[in-house]
Amino acid sequence: MANNIKVFSGTSHPAMAKRMCDLLGLELGNVTTKKFSNGELCVEVGESVRGEDVYIVQSGCCEVNDMLMELLIMINACKIASACRVTAVIPCFPYARQDKKDKSRAPISAKLVANMLSTAGADHIITMDLHASQIQGFFDIPVDNLYAEPAVLKWIKENIPDWRNSTVVSPDAGGAKRVTSIADRLNVDFALIHKERKKANEVASMVLVGDVKEKVAILVDDMADTCGTICHAAEKLLEAGAQKVYAVCTHGIFSGPATSRINNSMFEAVVVTNTIPQDERMKHAPKIKCIDISMILAEAVRRTHNGESVSYLFSNVPM
Repeated sequence: MANNIKVFSGTSHPAMAKRMCDLLGLELGNVTTKKFSNGELCVEVGESVRGEDVYIVQSGCCEVNDMLMELLIMINACKIASACRVTAVIPCFPYARQDKKDKSRAPISAKLVANMLSTAGADHIITMDLHASQIQGFFDIPVDNLYAEPAVLKWIKENIPDWRNSTVVSPDAGGAKRVTSIADRLNVDFALIHKERKKANEVASMVLVGDVKEKVAILVDDMADTCGTICHAAEKLLEAGAQKVYAVCTHGIFSGPATSRINNSMFEAVVVTNTIPQDERMKHAPKIKCIDISMILAEAVRRTHNGESVSYLFSNVPM
């Protein structure tokens, strides 16, 4: 790596930033975050960033609002300290689900977050598996939306012995495109579950479209939050004659009753990536398995810094 690059980490996911730096052969930048007694955040960048290509790694997890505010402050601190370019590396984009006006007077908070990041001084965004890829259009700066799909395919082939006899299932209509892409790459069938929601985080009814009889069902979604949908879907698939059910989600948010639901569920495994730290949850829920995607983000940083194309990462896992 050239010498005018600095990688800093927010407090949301220091392990990810450390792994990325190890892969890039860099030292993690020195930054101190303090919280005043009234809850205000203070960030101090402990080394010069003048003329440097700065990458700030911060995921939208844990205390989402604090993490977002910390990221904005860090971007601004680097920008006004004369950094040449500031790139926000956001493995899990906050507020991504609020991406459209689905009812009267609903906010489009993802657009607001995009405006805030641009106003803070971000020149470039690197993120992973946005809830809706149109969120890229909320920005007037370049956005690289990377995919966990190549790493997911690798995990399926290595860890599900009879993956050739599987059906990839989307738990809702919105994820159909994601699921057909994975099904095509594995050369297997796909199915769809149509669900009707009464209100957010509460599913009313589910209808399976497609055949899973005598097959291994692999549920694929971009995020697992309270896990109500996927646990409900697993029961539906087993009723429809599936032999085994796996769930694969990029972002394992696992809020509220998620871990207990997974422990009591019919899943063989619930597979997530480490866009959000999973170590604690894996201790409480042995069914949770984690795919490391730090090498994808590290390679995206290396390619961006060197002015190379990142499209190779859309279909390959860097070694």
